[in-house]
Amino acid sequence: MAPTLQALGIDQLSVQDRIALVSAIWDSIAAEPHPPLLTDEQRLELQRRLADHTANPDYVIPWEQVKAEALARFKR
Repeated sequence: MAPTLQALGIDQLSVQDRIALVSAIWDSIAAEPHPPLLTDEQRLELQRRLADHTANPDYVIPWEQVKAEALARFKR
C-alpha cells in the first residue's frame, strides 16, 4: 500500500512547502538514470499530442502565458 499524505504528514505542510516538496520529488525522479516506462495509454496520448502538434504547429500557447495564468489562478 502506498503511503498517504496524512500518514507522511504532508497534509500538515503549508501550500508553499508542499509545492517545494513536489518540485524536489520531481527533480529526484528526473535524475534517475532510466525514466519510468510509459503505459500503453500514456504512449498513445503522447503520440496523439505529437501528431496534433505536427498537424497544427502554430496552435501553441507560450510557456510564459501558461505560467502566468496558472500563477494568477493560484493567487485567487
